This record gives sequence, structure tokens and C-alpha cells, in this order.
Amino acid sequence: MDFGKLDNIDAVDFKLPKDPAMNKKVLGGKPAAHPAIYVGCAKWGRPDWVGTLYPKGTKAGDFLKHYTKHYNSIELNAMFYQLFPKSTVKKWADFADDDFRFSPKFTQAITHFKRLKDADRETDLFLETMQAFGNKLGTSFIQLGDNFKPNNFDTLQYYLESLPRDFSVALELRHTDWYNDPSVVNGLLSMMQANNTASIITDTAGRRDLVHMYLPTKTAFIRWVGNNMHPTDYKRLDDWTKRIKLWLGEGLETLYFYIHNHDERNTPQLSEYFIKKLNKECGLNIKPPTLLDGNGSLF
Repeated sequence: MDFGKLDNIDAVDFKLPKDPAMNKKVLGGKPAAHPAIYVGCAKWGRPDWVGTLYPKGTKAGDFLKHYTKHYNSIELNAMFYQLFPKSTVKKWADFADDDFRFSPKFTQAITHFKRLKDADRETDLFLETMQAFGNKLGTSFIQLGDNFKPNNFDTLQYYLESLPRDFSVALELRHTDWYNDPSVVNGLLSMMQANNTASIITDTAGRRDLVHMYLPTKTAFIRWVGNNMHPTDYKRLDDWTKRIKLWLGEGLETLYFYIHNHDERNTPQLSEYFIKKLNKECGLNIKPPTLLDGNGSLF
């Protein structure tokens, strides 16, 4: 994931902002009895994970089967570029256990070509296809481009209101004006609350404005971008662990945390670190990936 990539990150302030006052009110102040916590990567088709995450000799067609043994979720970006047949989606779902969740990205035909306008046909096809995941469908997400500005608010509201009420969705907005004007932010968050739409927090070096920390629902959806095991990556994940612990104590019900890197080769190592840290600090029991030493042997 190259979004927010910087050649030099030494001057970047990676400190997480304080929580907006609204978060505590939204979360309710009381821990959920059984919060659902999902941690994963953004793709499974990585040949450079063979020998590290996948056994030596694993063929590309078996990558997902092995991925689902290590993680309980996947951020499914592949759906953005093309809507795969329902038969393919069902095949993917069959690889996973019942507690696994897929988080597909809405197709670019809806978000970037149609820009949410007159996209009924494309949306119906997307929703129908997602049904093939069955109970393994998690929260799907809408990512809108840098040129989708607050003057498109009515279009966004109309589109979110048109989605089925029982379809779980999160929203990523990339134009800076959505978050630098209090009146825009307040209107946006109120509308998202009314439509039960989670707000994606994107944590990447070159776009600190997207680390907005707003939680309009009891679902947190984090897209975290590391810098290839730079020392700051570990401190950043430590800070996220602390914030998630706070949110869980205040009533967070669902968390999706997807780990990216500009060079995805090192993502399994960072995800292992994060899951173990999260388990230790938050009293969770998420299975971390079992990593190999590159030669097919356990570390």
C-alpha cells in the first residue's frame, strides 16, 4: 500500500490524537460482554510469504487456505478492481472457519467511476455477490478518492441511506476538508451515526489528518500502514494497543485492524508482534500467525 508513503519519516509525529469527546458517549462507558476482535492483512497472494508464513512449496492457489490458518480476517482489496463471481467468493469462504471474517472493498465502478451516483445496478450486484460469503462476511468498506469533497455530502448521504440496514459498512474519506472544518465533521458524523456507518481510521506516515479517531458507531475499523519494520512501527503498534484497550473498556463491540506495509514482505512479522501485544495488554486470546524462518522451520 503506497498511500501516504514518505521517503523520510524521521520528522513524522506518529503520536495518536486524543479521543474526541463523542467517542465515550457513543461507546456507552461499559465493556461489551463479548467484543469481536479481528486482525489481519490486506492480501493473501504474496509469493514472498512462502517459507515465512506459507510452507515451502506452497502453490499460489493454496495461499488463502494457508492464510486462514494464521488469521481470523482479511481486508479484501481485490474486490475493488473487479467483482468476482459468486462461485469464486463461495470458494474463498469455504476455505475459512466460521469465526473468520472477510472485509471486501466496494468496487471502483461504484466509488470511483460512478462516484456513488446512479450506481444502483452496480451496488445490487455487489450486495448480491457478498451474500456468497454467508456468515463469514464482516464489515465491507467504501473508500472514496481524494477528489470526493464535502460538497458531495448529499450524494454520500443518499447512497448510505439506500444500503440495506443489516449490511455492515465502514467509510474511508480521503479529502482533507472532511475533517478540518468542525461543522463538516459534525454533520458527517451525525449522518454516519444515523446510518450505522463506521468511520475508517487510516494511519499512514504521509496523511496524519486521517488519524482522526472518530467512532460514530461501536465498530472501529483501522487501516494501519507500517514502514517495513522501522523502529517506529513497534511504538506505533504499542500506542494502538493502549487505545484499543481504552475503547474496549468503554464499550467497543467490534474491531477490525488491518496491517499494511509499503513492502508487504514484512507484514506477517508486524502482525505477529501486534497480536501478541494485544493479547497481553487487553486479555484477549487471538491466535497469532505461526511464522517460519524462511527455510520452512519454526522460529
